[in-house]
Amino acid sequence: MENQNSVGRVEVKSFSATNFRLESGEILPELRLVYETYGELARDARNAFLVTHGYTSSQHAAGLDANGEAGWWDGLIGPGKAIDTRRYFVMSSNMLGSSFGSTSPATINPKTGKPYGPDFPDYSVRDIVTAQRAILDALGVKHLVAVAGPSFGGYQAFQWAVTFPDAMNAIVPTVTAPKATNGLRLVTELQARFAEAPGWNGGHHYGDARILGFMTELRVTTLKRYGIEAELAARYPDPGKREAAITQLAEAWAKIFDPNSLIALARARTHLDTESEFEKIRAKVLYVLSRTDKIFPPSIAPPVMAKLKGAGVDAAYFEIDSEKGHLASGADWEKWDGVLRDFLAHL
Repeated sequence: MENQNSVGRVEVKSFSATNFRLESGEILPELRLVYETYGELARDARNAFLVTHGYTSSQHAAGLDANGEAGWWDGLIGPGKAIDTRRYFVMSSNMLGSSFGSTSPATINPKTGKPYGPDFPDYSVRDIVTAQRAILDALGVKHLVAVAGPSFGGYQAFQWAVTFPDAMNAIVPTVTAPKATNGLRLVTELQARFAEAPGWNGGHHYGDARILGFMTELRVTTLKRYGIEAELAARYPDPGKREAAITQLAEAWAKIFDPNSLIALARARTHLDTESEFEKIRAKVLYVLSRTDKIFPPSIAPPVMAKLKGAGVDAAYFEIDSEKGHLASGADWEKWDGVLRDFLAHL
């Protein structure tokens, strides 16, 4: 019997469009986005809530997937939870360029009959949210209660607020920032690392299994930087067993995620600078960071909040008191559940 506070088993849905124009002016002949929904859409379609996922994550935000795995914000989304699916219709889309079913570098290019690979067109976070808007339009949703998400999902929440300022009541960007730093450095670093990987072949690695080991090593390093060791410490107190569990998680991810997507998404974020557009924001903002996050440390909050306030934005800040670093918004959801509930109740 499934937990009454869970959305239960979830189905992956699909949206398709043709000739999707990117901000660069390039045209994607075919656009496919996969997504999940939780709860029921009201007759007036005014109860929709968009959640957006992180850099290497997927659309599976809540409930149980086909493998019985819970979503990354399952503690926050469901009947009676902070994002209450008895009240809200929640949509979570796999973003453009990701590797979990949406159009990405691994997609077959209709012009060549082969995967796009490194030839996938440049796109931006603005393109990602515009594609999400297309799904919502198809569902009959014109207005959102809120847009919320962690990390790269927070990038999207800020982008939604400046691109479609009248489309939502609020945004909840968590463990994130309104502006990308490091520019193209991450892209060039990734390209340099993959150039050394066996079977890379200039990005045309498809069909060569040798890249898997390289991706697994990269994922282990990333998970540790995110705070996975603290998250798994209670479950695996033995360091050796904990290391084996991290490797297992990394291998499962490496079998799915295309390294070209890592590069494409990193390039998409280089265009992000919503700080310069804060005056466009009409939504209320709840900005949430984690005390131990090494990616987006709390030290970035004061200048962001000052700029939001200076632009006349109704904004509040909360810091999750967690040892789980960048993973805190999901792994320690209880520590900010009440703040999120109160924020949504006062919209």
